[in-house]
Parts: sequence; structure tokens; C-alpha cells
Amino acid sequence: MLNAADATFLATLPEALLRPVTPADVEDPRGRWLGQGAAVAVPRDVQQVAQILRACAAARVGLVPLGGGTGLVGGQILPAGPAPLLLSLERMAAVRAVYPEENVLIAEGGAVLADVQAAAEAADRLFPLSLASQGSCRIAGNLATNAGGVNVLRYGNARDLCLGLEAVLADGSVLQGLKRLRKDNTGYDLRNLLIGSEGTLGVITAASLKLVPRPAAEGAAFFVVPDPEAALRLLALAQARLAGMVSAFELIHRQSLDFLSETLPQVRQPFARPPEWMVLIDLGLASGMDPADTLADLYAAAGDLVLDGVIAQSTAQRAAFWALRENIPQANRRIGAISSHDIALPLGAIPAFLAAAGPALARIGSFRINCFGHLGDGNLHYNVFPMPGRSRKDHEAEREAIKTCVHDLVHRFDGSVSAEHGIGRLKVGDLEHYGDPAKLAAMRAIKAALDPQGILNPGAVLRA
Repeated sequence: MLNAADATFLATLPEALLRPVTPADVEDPRGRWLGQGAAVAVPRDVQQVAQILRACAAARVGLVPLGGGTGLVGGQILPAGPAPLLLSLERMAAVRAVYPEENVLIAEGGAVLADVQAAAEAADRLFPLSLASQGSCRIAGNLATNAGGVNVLRYGNARDLCLGLEAVLADGSVLQGLKRLRKDNTGYDLRNLLIGSEGTLGVITAASLKLVPRPAAEGAAFFVVPDPEAALRLLALAQARLAGMVSAFELIHRQSLDFLSETLPQVRQPFARPPEWMVLIDLGLASGMDPADTLADLYAAAGDLVLDGVIAQSTAQRAAFWALRENIPQANRRIGAISSHDIALPLGAIPAFLAAAGPALARIGSFRINCFGHLGDGNLHYNVFPMPGRSRKDHEAEREAIKTCVHDLVHRFDGSVSAEHGIGRLKVGDLEHYGDPAKLAAMRAIKAALDPQGILNPGAVLRA
């Protein structure tokens, strides 16, 4: 059993390392979780992080790392049990160095993603991780959850954008893995073990991040497609014609557009009559290529895969296209989902899943379904909403059945019930139910080896 971070324990830490807990530190963005914490530790360097971890280990006090507070699965929230110490890297937010000739940037774990993007841009480079929460999420949290976002199709997840890590382990030892190497075959890859571990194996304090050259030109278009099957065929066509230049390929259902009209009418929509399905395709092109012409050629080559289209004619219009996509989650929040699902599927299974999921949910009740997301990498946000005139509170009794219905189907189609938001505490039961037993046993063994007292983010990912 862990001990609470009581007054006696807090007195063992320098007062300058602590601040009071604020509501933002313990509240879930969706309002479903309320956490607790005795205080927030705010170190200024890795040695102070190590000092804090040593104190927690000696006193058997749980420690919950905080990022930007944008996680959606309760990974930063401990609602019950002995009050933990919270740890924020808000004072460790510097970009330590940029190496443009190496396409590498070194940032502290508390650096805000948007600031890392700006530092890369100042060096005429691109850090391609792009999320709706990039103005507040932090690099350590991005790596701890292996964040995805809209550019995974071209550049990969956060894991693919990291070369090395500096981290503090449960006993306070410092892992000095902050290298800038593309090749390093010296034993187990502890970097990739810590990435995606959600703060349960160590605290990421800094990272060497991959940069890429900025595209010479960028363009975007909305293409209306008959159905998801046609969208997949269009994706294959685009990748064949524009190998390595398709940055994002987003699937959007009519329900998204209806929700935008209902809650955010100021968001300009591309078609007078909302289509049943459309895609947002974004390109990053080489020198000498014109985005509008390239997209027009793709439209012409697509034939009956595309029913209509609007191609951005300027940087401002491309930004407006992306503003529509990025406002869909905001519209969803205003409507109020009964159950939201961050799922991944093999690309070829997506049409069959979508055909099966609607009728399966209809056997539970009458709902509106908003399916949108990153079709290029198989990550869909499949969210279930009440019918007009009703609220999600009217369906609380059905919420678990809805989630189980969707997740059972995802599992049947060999997918994942957590594509890019992690397990946190929300999906611990799902991991146990759908996860491979051998994998779970290995995960528990790793946790026991690196955190034998269970002080790091207790109850996240694996049941405490």
C-alpha cells in the first residue's frame, strides 16, 4: 500500500519545489473525472526531479505526472486512494538546442508543443507533430502517450519523431539517453519503452526530437466521396501519384457538418449541401510543384471516386479548411457525446466496420453517430450522441453497453480500442479484456522491475 503525501512527507522537500494544487491540476477536460493531490512539485532541472522521486520512493508516496491537462482517458487524474504528489514540468519548458544541419531539436519535457514547432520554424525546419491541443500540451506528455495527430500518415507518431530521452526512474536514477543518433544498437531500447508508458515507468524530462525540411509548397482540398470504400481507393491513388507528399487524409461524415452548423455556424463550410462523406487531403510538395494544379490533376485522375471538390487557392483558404476540421471536436463537446471512441482499424476493414457498427448500435437505441478522423493511418473517432431534444444524461444507463458494442466490433476486426489517447485509467479494464495475455504479463513484469513499489502514476495503464 502507498502512503499519502501528507504534511510530514511534504516537509522533506524544499518549499521552493512545491506549489498548491489548482482545479486545473485535478480536473478532466470532459468533466468525468475529479482527481486529488496533496501538492504540486515544480522542479527546475532533472536533478530536482530525481530528488523528488527519491523522496517518494523512500516514503512510498505515489507520484502522478501532469502535462498540459488535455488527456482524455484519466491518465493524469487519480480519483481515489492515498493523496499523491503531483509533478509538473512547467518550469522545465526550454528548448535547449537546435541543430538544423542534423534536423534535431532538444527540448525539455515541459516545453509546449506549439513552442517547439515555433523553434523549429525559426530554424527553417518543421516539427511535424500537430494536435488540436498544441497550444497547451507538453512534449513529455506527447511522448508519454505516444501522441498521434493529423500528420501520422506522413511523419509517424510521437515515437517516430524521437531520437533520445532524458528521464528519471522510480528510484531517482537519471537515464542519460539524450542522444542525437539515428543508429544506436546498444541493447534494449529504453527510449521506446518509456514512450507510451504514460508516466508509469519513468518521468521524461527532455527529448531529442527529429525535425524535417519544410515543404516547398502546401495545399489542401475537400473532395466529396461516395462512401468510405471510395475514400480508401482515393487515398491509395493519391499515395501512388504523390509518393511521400500526402501529409494528411481526413475522413469527415455529414454529421460533423451538421453539428458545426448547429453549434458553430460561423465556421464556413465548403459545400452548400453537406455531403454524406468527404475527405480533407493535405499535401506538402517539392520545389516547383503547384498545390492547386497538383490537386486538380488528382481530382481528374480520380474519376468516379470523387463526386465534387473544392481546392484551396491560397494559404488562407487552406487554413480555413483545417479550421473546419479542427472545430469538429469543439462542436462535439457542445452537443455532448454519450460515448466517445478513439479506435484504430486495418484500413481494409474500415468500410465493413462502419457498415456493421450502425445497425449494432441501433439495437441498443436511437442515436446520432459522428465518425471522423485520420483515415490515412486507420484512426477513427467514432462518437455516439443523443438524438435531438435529448442529452447524454438521458443515456447514462446505456453508455457502458454502447462502449462495449463498439469495442467488441473493433476487436472482431483486429483493431485497437485506443489509437492515440492512451489507456490512462479509463481503459484499464479494456486493456485487460481485449489485450493479449502474454503482452500483459510482460508489461506487468516490466512495471514490477522498474517500479517495484508502484509509486509512478499508480492505477494508470495497469491496475494498481
